[in-house]
Amino acid sequence: MESAKTESITQLQQRTATRRASYKLNIPGIILHLILILASALMIAPFFWMVSSGLKDLSQIFLVPPNLLPNPWHWENIHRSLTAMPFGKAYFNSAYISIAIVIGQLLTCSMAAFAFAKINFPFRNILFIAFLSMLMVPEQVTIVPLYIILKNLGWLDSHLSLIIPDSLFSAFGVFLLRQFFMGIPRDLSESAYVDGANQWTIYWRIMIPLVKPALAALAIIAFLGTWNNFFRPVIFLSTTDKFTVPLMLSTFKGLYVTDWTLMMSGSTIAVIPVLAVYLLLQRYIIEGITMTGIKG
Repeated sequence: MESAKTESITQLQQRTATRRASYKLNIPGIILHLILILASALMIAPFFWMVSSGLKDLSQIFLVPPNLLPNPWHWENIHRSLTAMPFGKAYFNSAYISIAIVIGQLLTCSMAAFAFAKINFPFRNILFIAFLSMLMVPEQVTIVPLYIILKNLGWLDSHLSLIIPDSLFSAFGVFLLRQFFMGIPRDLSESAYVDGANQWTIYWRIMIPLVKPALAALAIIAFLGTWNNFFRPVIFLSTTDKFTVPLMLSTFKGLYVTDWTLMMSGSTIAVIPVLAVYLLLQRYIIEGITMTGIKG
């Protein structure tokens, strides 16, 4: 009886100690969470201000102190931003240009990455380093030669000037997919080659199904980059009916007077597809980036 009573008292003391330990404040964890909450608030603040300003009257935007919420709410700003300029056409242009570039990059980048990773040819590593060095060259350096080439081809003020260059060349896409191909055991391709498969069959039927997460990550990154691209469209396009969404938004900015409410509401509408794609498929982006350094 005494031993059972002693054992029950010991168990009670252990449970009490465990409960007290769980109640102790984790100071480093609390500080880390506070920092993360503050950083998240700082990142969300510009987006919140954009959405709020898009539903305000123009006189409320520059009030001091500012109003965080519209008073009253001007929901008609959304309709005005859509009808003030051909936003529907711009949405269509951005959508099909982005999809075309995504398809082109998935094909060309995967083929080049497969060649650099699995096919032995002379000066392979040197060529890859030279190819990868293009990541360090700013786009502004190559825009003038590219403009001259597109002008000689007659592609200025055409969507081909945006689709073809980005579809045929993406150093980041090749680097990303090459690292995934390097992580696939060479025994798979060698056994398929012994069985009579050619390089195309190995690439299409064996390698591509194994790198679907990387392809998904590259597709999302390419879509986001193309949808938000402003630099090339503003240089290559001059007809309003061919404008993309970022270029159409810039038309709300006048030389002396800018209708900030229309610009903010239009920006809110423009960011919805990008935000939806990122929130739904962000795990592929994270997986693609974190697995980039894996080698077989």
